[in-house]
Amino acid sequence: MNKVTDEQLMEAVQRDKLDQLNVLFERYQKRIYNYFLKSTGDVEESADLTQAVFIRVLKYRKSYRSGSAFEFWIFQIARNQVKDHFRKLKVYKDQFTDLQTIPDVEESDEYALQSERERRLQLAMNQLPPDKRELLVLAKFQNMKYEDIANLRSASVSAIKVQVHRTIQQLRAYYFEQED
Repeated sequence: MNKVTDEQLMEAVQRDKLDQLNVLFERYQKRIYNYFLKSTGDVEESADLTQAVFIRVLKYRKSYRSGSAFEFWIFQIARNQVKDHFRKLKVYKDQFTDLQTIPDVEESDEYALQSERERRLQLAMNQLPPDKRELLVLAKFQNMKYEDIANLRSASVSAIKVQVHRTIQQLRAYYFEQED
């Protein structure tokens, strides 16, 4: 059985076969949501932004170029959406909310240690400028290829690799500053 590609589905959506958007939604909703969650740190805002991306996919379906990578196209929409979001808020720092522990759960030492590590990582991520935070979210949390990130940012692959490396070093420094 041949699996229909994302590009074929999007081309069908362009031809007003809007039910095909449901398949694309199922394939990408979680990744887009996680991208927003890592970028904004807000669960409700991430859900709203995810919905807005798919509304834009529907609205601007005619602008999709046949043969181009759908994943790149939708992440460009998501990237623009998060930029618009932060521009509207005019806030670039402290967008992550503190991770809350689940009530009524007995915390083991290992769970407490892991929660502390996540909290420190979140705080360290907060200290990064938005563009560097986005770079890490795409490369490390979304597992996007450097080539795709380079296309998204109109940069060379080697420049992206250097930026990711330097951003990880900066994140590491922020993370370990919290121990002191």
